[in-house]
Formats: sequence, structure tokens, C-alpha cells
Amino acid sequence: MSEAQRDAALKALNGAPVDEWFAVSAASRIGEMPLRTRLLGRPLAVWRDTLTGEPVAAPEIGARQRYHAIDRYGCTWVALAAPRRALFTLPQYEQPGRRVIDCGAFGVHTSAPRVIENFLDMGHFPYVHTGILGEEPHTEVKDYKVHEDEHGELWATDCAFWQPRAAAAANAGMDVDYTYRVPQPFCALLYKTSPRMPAERDVIALFVQPLGEVESRAHLLMLLFDDEHDNTALVSFQQTIFGQDKPILESQLPKRLPLDARAEVSTRADAMSMAYRRWLKARGLRYGVEVKPSR
Repeated sequence: MSEAQRDAALKALNGAPVDEWFAVSAASRIGEMPLRTRLLGRPLAVWRDTLTGEPVAAPEIGARQRYHAIDRYGCTWVALAAPRRALFTLPQYEQPGRRVIDCGAFGVHTSAPRVIENFLDMGHFPYVHTGILGEEPHTEVKDYKVHEDEHGELWATDCAFWQPRAAAAANAGMDVDYTYRVPQPFCALLYKTSPRMPAERDVIALFVQPLGEVESRAHLLMLLFDDEHDNTALVSFQQTIFGQDKPILESQLPKRLPLDARAEVSTRADAMSMAYRRWLKARGLRYGVEVKPSR
């Protein structure tokens, strides 16, 4: 079977997006000893070539078949078939003065699109992240703009929310400007006001690895301007936030994200969530989603 035939067979299986890039580990954790994990329901082994130092990915050790693997933005990325597009750009990763913080990976028993959608939702801040990202009576999500750019990326701009403690570096409540970016279906980036550098934006990156249709691993990365806190404090802050989200995510039903507009009630505060669902539907995604409303 040729590589093209193998890729076509992979794409046909369960409609899995095998031609997308997925973060599967922090690059620093990939060495000569194989890391065994799963991707899109398939076993995956990743290790580093002893001669070139480049990452290698395969279904298992000793397999002749090789997947596509690269290191970018502190992570190792794998595509099971020839990638449909290059990995998105993230120029802030190389920006002088920023600290790059690996916040670890979190297992979540839900679909990858559910994890991304939750990341895009400001409405839950006062109720799930009380005293940190929001609190009553500051519950209003003000109108913001959503658009798809010339590269096919989804953006939410002009977002604003009052937060008691927007980041580990914040000493008091503040109005925070947000910009959300979804460059690829299972990746989301948040650019938010930096307490230390008001003219800049801190970046929080969420890269979701679908272990299966309703089981995910969320890889979190922060690109911050903060010379006061050590890595432990910064990681602890972000892990607290995700720890609050995890039980909410795992309680949502159905676990696959409904793409039909009639499936779940929405408000103007959900503009980005609804745009994300339409964006996935337009791309023909069938993995980890429900195209028709559940009964």
C-alpha cells in the first residue's frame, strides 16, 4: 500500500482528522526511550532519533510505518497522515523578555472540541473561577467581535472582562482585554492584558490531544512577562484554573460537542462558542462532535 493509499484509508476510518497536527508531549520529555500514548484512538510511540535528535513517531516500536513529527513551541507534534496545512505561527514564542512556561498536561474525560469550547467561554468565569477570573456582580460579558481571517483562523476580538486576579502577577482586580484565536481545530490561544507589561499581552496556549473521541489530554503553555514569580507559582496558578474546569467539562452531556445550532441554548455571550461550532461544521469535522441534535 502506498503512502497516499494509507493516508486515504486512515482518513476514512471514523472520520478522524489524521491530517491535522496534534501536540502529544512537551518536547523536553521526548528522549531516546519511547513515550507511549494514544492519538485519535490509535496507539502511538514517540522517541528521539539518536543521530539527528529529531522526533520520531510510529504506531509502536519496531513498526516500519512512520508518522509525521516535528518540535515546535516547546511541544512535539504528530500528524498521522500527510498534514493538510503547515502548523500555525506563534511569533511571541521567540519574543525577547517572555518566559515560556510548560504547565503540564491534563487528562479529561470528554471530547477535544468540548475542551476548546470551554477555553473560549468567558461567561463561566464568575461562577467556576470565583475570586480569580471573575466574581459577582461582575458577570456581564460585553459584546465582542468574531471573524475568520484570510488564513482561515477564527478570532474573537475586543473582549473585556473584570477579574479579581487575572494572573499570578496581578495584585488587584483589573479590567482585562482578551483576544481569542483558534488557528486549527484542536488548538486555541488567548492573548490577555499583562499585569507587568500593559502594552503587551500574555499568551496562554491550549493544545488538545484527542486520545479518543471522548477522552482528551490538554497541554497548556504560557508565554508571560513576569520576573517576580518562580515557575512553581506560575504553573500552580494555571493548574488551579484548569482543575476548576475539569469537573465541569466531565459533567457536560453529550461528551461530543453538538454542532447543530438547535442542540444547546446560546446567548450573545456565546458568540465565539457558536462561531467555533459553525467553523468546525464548515470544515467537515466528524470526530468528537455530534452533527445532528441528540434526542
